[in-house]
Amino acid sequence: MRANPLAPERLAVPADVNALAPTVWPSSASRDEHGVLRIAGVSARALADRFGTPVYVVDEADVRARAARIRAAFVGAFGEVGATARVYYAGKAFLCTEVARWVVDAGLGIDVASGGELAVALAAGPDPALIGVHGNAKSDAELRRAVEVGVGSIVLDSIAEVDRVATIAAELGRIQPVRLRINSGVHASTHEYLATAHEDQKFGVPISQAPEAVAAIRASGALRFLGLHSHIGSQIFETEGFAAAIRRLMALHAELLRGGPVPQLNLGGGFGIAYTDADDPMPVEDIADGMAAALAESAGELGIPVPDVALEPGRSIVGPAGVTLYRVEVVKPLQVHASGDVLATRTYVSVDGGMSDNIRPALYRAEYSARIAGRVSDAEPVLARVAGKHCEGGDILVHAEYLPADTAPGDLLAVPATGAYGWAMSNNYNWIPRPPVVAVRDGAARVIVRGETIDDLLRRDAGIEGSTTT
Repeated sequence: MRANPLAPERLAVPADVNALAPTVWPSSASRDEHGVLRIAGVSARALADRFGTPVYVVDEADVRARAARIRAAFVGAFGEVGATARVYYAGKAFLCTEVARWVVDAGLGIDVASGGELAVALAAGPDPALIGVHGNAKSDAELRRAVEVGVGSIVLDSIAEVDRVATIAAELGRIQPVRLRINSGVHASTHEYLATAHEDQKFGVPISQAPEAVAAIRASGALRFLGLHSHIGSQIFETEGFAAAIRRLMALHAELLRGGPVPQLNLGGGFGIAYTDADDPMPVEDIADGMAAALAESAGELGIPVPDVALEPGRSIVGPAGVTLYRVEVVKPLQVHASGDVLATRTYVSVDGGMSDNIRPALYRAEYSARIAGRVSDAEPVLARVAGKHCEGGDILVHAEYLPADTAPGDLLAVPATGAYGWAMSNNYNWIPRPPVVAVRDGAARVIVRGETIDDLLRRDAGIEGSTTT
């Protein structure tokens, strides 16, 4: 079958429109004898019947295994060059108390970026020393809480924040370990909204200002300097950007060593995952080996010891473990001009969720894939666009995918690789309640984040008698 001329070049006509690409779906995903999608032994039909749709589904064992694999890869690679590696889970990808416990069980710390994330991480019960706090606009209340509970590190994002944290720590009689976030100027190969180290950027301190900031940290009796922090972006598929950042950071690291110890270098995260079968992310072992080699080479050239490192992956731990289930509401084939007078058909498949449960496609045209989940089909593939139910033309969940021609209202549709930033960025646009998050493992399912109801939303409306206003 020829490709639809409206299809992007990356999208091939599938030989089997029911197939589940192993790089995109959770490791436990399969179809049973009836063709129903199963995740960790739980059928999509059972999940939809019990919890409704939309519903976020997270494979617990998959998250735990990815966390352990990533930790082993970095500990092993940096151990080979004489350094230790500490891995923090970047909670912004998706954080709840259960996920926090899973990653701590796997030997990871937790990186948080707000007072709310800190509260959730603490509620999970880990040693606060396992928690790192970062953010470019931390409030005094957030900083005070972090120092009070004894977090293991606070990432300072500006020179002004040095004095703020030092003052709070001194008032509380604490010595607070801190890192300094550096804007390395490295342009990561990713979407402009995901690149976080180019010059015109809200995050971090320019390299030229770093010595002044570190001198201020060292001069304070209430702060302990842990080292530099860097994050060049997200959804990165190569190691060249990390190597370039390492070279720049190590030159600064060597300069700072002349004034005192610099125990550690935090290299951030941002490792890409597969959202479609056209994506080809590097195995984490190759990423770890490449970063360790770059660090060792730079240290050798500078004549300094290889520093210990910290890393902050998030998406690569939880993203591939997540699947969102929807119910198809409307199927609408449209004739569209492909080029000139050439017409082609694009079928809009509208579902019962949308940009309120996954805003990434609308925010920066993130690509996803989809499959019918409640059955298999022998119908021919047709080019489809999965749309949401919101009052926005840009409310698209999957821009381009081949789905069976007999896709119909009532079908279950599954979108994989939604474990990261789906629930974390969810919202109530059009007064749509946020869906629940359900963990599946060994044939069982349980809610780990309760879904909202319309009554929950109405309780926040101060104009309704009996609403909650404080």
